[in-house]
Amino acid sequence: MKRRLLIIIVLLLVIGGVIYLNQNKTTNDQLVNISGTIMGTSYHIKLAPTAEQKINLPALKQQISSRLVDIDGKMSTYKKDSEVSRFNRHSNQSWMSISAETMSVFNAAQRISLLSDGAFDITIGKLVNLWGFGPTINIDAIPEVDAIQALLSQVGYHKLELRQTPPALRTNSTEIYIDLSAIAKGYAVDAIARLLLEKQIVNFLVEIGGEIITHGTKQQQQPWVIGIESPLAGERSIRKRLHLADVAMATSGDYRNYFEDKGTRYSHTIDPATGYPIKHQLASVTVIDSSCMRADALATAIMVMGPEKGLEFARQHQFAIFMLVKQDDHFIEQHSLAFEPYLTSEED
Repeated sequence: MKRRLLIIIVLLLVIGGVIYLNQNKTTNDQLVNISGTIMGTSYHIKLAPTAEQKINLPALKQQISSRLVDIDGKMSTYKKDSEVSRFNRHSNQSWMSISAETMSVFNAAQRISLLSDGAFDITIGKLVNLWGFGPTINIDAIPEVDAIQALLSQVGYHKLELRQTPPALRTNSTEIYIDLSAIAKGYAVDAIARLLLEKQIVNFLVEIGGEIITHGTKQQQQPWVIGIESPLAGERSIRKRLHLADVAMATSGDYRNYFEDKGTRYSHTIDPATGYPIKHQLASVTVIDSSCMRADALATAIMVMGPEKGLEFARQHQFAIFMLVKQDDHFIEQHSLAFEPYLTSEED
C-alpha cells in the first residue's frame, strides 16, 4: 500500500507559534524557559517570576523532568513496564493493581466515555493499532472488514471494570488494549501546573504536545497569548489568537496525522462505534476548560462526533469549543456560546 504519514505526533496547536507569541515585547525582563521531551513529544514551560522571586532553576528542571518521567512510566503504551502496558498483557480476568494516580486518569476517562456515549473510548487501542496509528505505525493494506468487526465486538469502555479500593482493573475481554494517549498528556500538563503552584510559582504557561494550561500573566501583566493553527496543507499559520488566563486548552484534528491509499484519506481518529477512521468535515476542535486532562479527552470525543453532533453536545453541557469545518476549498468557524468570552480579546 502506498502510504503517506505526515507526522506521527499531532501538534495541533502551533508549538512554535505559542512560543513566539509569548516573547516579551514590552520589557527587558526575560521569561524563564524550560523544555524537553516526554511521551514521544516535546514540552515547553514558560515562567514569569515576580521581581522578588528566586527560582532554583536546575532543581526545578529536575523536579519537572522526574514528574513527567513518572507519569509516562505509568501510562505509556510504548514502555513495556508501564502500568498500562502490563494491563494490556494481563491475559486472565483477575484484578490487576494500579497506582492511585493512574486510577484517577481511568476514572476521568470513563466519565467522559459515559458522558459522550462512547465517542471517547480508551479501550480501542487494538483498532488504533490495526489501522497503523499505534506503537507500530506501518501497515501494508487497509484492514479487512472481518478483522475490524471482530475487534469491534470485543472492545468498549463498558467492558472495563474499575475497583477504587485498592485501585485495580480487570476485563473479561482478551481484545481490550488500553490507550491513554488522548488524555494522559492533558493530565501531565495539569500535574506540572500543580507542581509549580505548590512552589508558589503563579505566573506560567505549560505545554506538552500541544496541550496547554496557563496561570497568571507574563511580566507587566501581559496575558499569555495562545495560537490555534489553521488547518491548511503545506503550511503552519495561526488562525486565532486567544488571551487565556488560568484555563487549559486542547485541540484535536485530522489534518496532520493521516495516510492516503488509492486517493482516499484515512484520519488517525478512529470512531469507536464503527471501527473506521472518521469521515465527516470537522477539521479541528479546540476545547477550553479548567482541566487540561478533561479538555484533552473532550477534544477527541467531539472530533469523533463531528460538527453538528459535537456542537450540540457542547451546547448541552456548556463546554467552550471552537471548530474549523471543511466547506469546499475553505474552512468555516463555529463555536459554542461558552467559547465567546475567549474571542473578545483575540488580537495580540
